[in-house]
Amino acid sequence: MTPDAPLGRIGNTGTVIRHVSTELEARISGTCHIVWSMAVAHGAPLSEEDLIVRVDGVPVASDEFTDVHGTRLYRTVADGRTVSFSYRATVDGPAAVPPAAETDLVTYLRPSRYCESDKLGPVAWQEFSGLAGQALLDAVGDWVHDHLSYVGGSSRGTDSAVDTLLARKGVCRDFAHLAITLLRAMNVPARLVSCYAPGLEPAEFHAVVEAHVDGRWLVIDPTRKAARTSLVRIATGRDAADTAFITNHFATLTLTRLEVTATTEEPTTPDDQRSAVELR
Repeated sequence: MTPDAPLGRIGNTGTVIRHVSTELEARISGTCHIVWSMAVAHGAPLSEEDLIVRVDGVPVASDEFTDVHGTRLYRTVADGRTVSFSYRATVDGPAAVPPAAETDLVTYLRPSRYCESDKLGPVAWQEFSGLAGQALLDAVGDWVHDHLSYVGGSSRGTDSAVDTLLARKGVCRDFAHLAITLLRAMNVPARLVSCYAPGLEPAEFHAVVEAHVDGRWLVIDPTRKAARTSLVRIATGRDAADTAFITNHFATLTLTRLEVTATTEEPTTPDDQRSAVELR
């Protein structure tokens, strides 16, 4: 990506129009290698998209690469005192949902850094034995929602599903981690998706769950805060370790400003949270 340049423009392909943006500013302590994960995932139809990274106010180039799930990452070497990230995009319609690879069905059944399904297996089987398919997804989403309190700032970046269950509170990533853990313990492949969520209050990056049932990746929002049909995928992975919106190496980075917006041109459709929905 060259400095101060649009990422690309594609013709209109749909009617579900969503506008998303991120404005981020941070202080850095020296030469910092930064990986950003805030762009709409590959595969979504975009009519416009612009991204600008600045170091001490001057636009700089970033390397772009895409992972196997379409997560688009931008890597910047920032040599200065401040760095900013400005992104906006218009999504014109639904994104294609690729079928699961056989490796996905193995990877997303295994325990991971934040989702210790091996430790919470007994809890899962006690609560959800005998359930399968959509009934299991509904039950896990309801159980996590009912057993946790959503409290902003209540968790640490190192908290896992076990920590969340013990604390009985957290934010969206914590709700998602616990739901993923319980589903994997019930032999359902499950993964975390970071996304833009039109209608979410307060506006922020959101984390939801995708579970593989009957050949489809179905989305669950255990917080019950977002309309699943309007979500816009950013990153997909095992847990928050794979989907962090910013990662820094070789120097410290301190956020000083973060503003996220996500809107639709039509009113957001109410979500009963119980129908089978794919993240499009």
